[in-house]
Amino acid sequence: MKNKKFTPIKRLSLRDEVYETLKNSIVQLDFEPGARLHDKELAEDFGISRTPVREALKRLEDEGLVESTPGSSTRVTPLKEEEASHAFTVAAALHALGARLAIPQLAERDLDLLESANEELELALKQQDIIGAIKADEAFHQIYLQAANNPEIISALKRIIPKIQRLEIAQFGSLNGLKSVEQHKKIIEVSRQRNADMASRLVEENWLSLGELLTSKGK
Repeated sequence: MKNKKFTPIKRLSLRDEVYETLKNSIVQLDFEPGARLHDKELAEDFGISRTPVREALKRLEDEGLVESTPGSSTRVTPLKEEEASHAFTVAAALHALGARLAIPQLAERDLDLLESANEELELALKQQDIIGAIKADEAFHQIYLQAANNPEIISALKRIIPKIQRLEIAQFGSLNGLKSVEQHKKIIEVSRQRNADMASRLVEENWLSLGELLTSKGK
């Protein structure tokens, strides 16, 4: 398979730039599950040496997005619903904790931003724009994470969320995304009431319900 052509990179942080570009391509299924990734071809596409490509692929392997075997080329990890199911459980717990910590810190502007992000999510879903929907949903939850001001939560989620997003994109046609929009409205309502316990519970339910929907397809 011929690799997707990339714009040559000229920034100093090649390793990080290559990593982010490849991760986005894997998450958005530009590289399909099981696709072979050859460091030499990727380096030529980027217009760089093979070293930063190899470093990026190793990082992606550590995060479970690619896999390699001795004597064989690296490939994109196949979609694994069981693994995604575990990821949803952890993500739900972390986001719930983030919401609990965030509620006392939320400003009125934050609450308005939550409303705007949810409106963007609803619009993207109606337009069948899966990438836009994922970005809007991510923006919604990011408001709580930023207000929570706990870098450990954010760091842990960075390793988990890409696995979830791959499954979301792969199964977008099966999703009743508008249910999440309604759940978000209830989360915003209790957030305005400064009810940290209820907000935390609703955020966790929001993630778990999406996880159940995605990992139960065809069952």
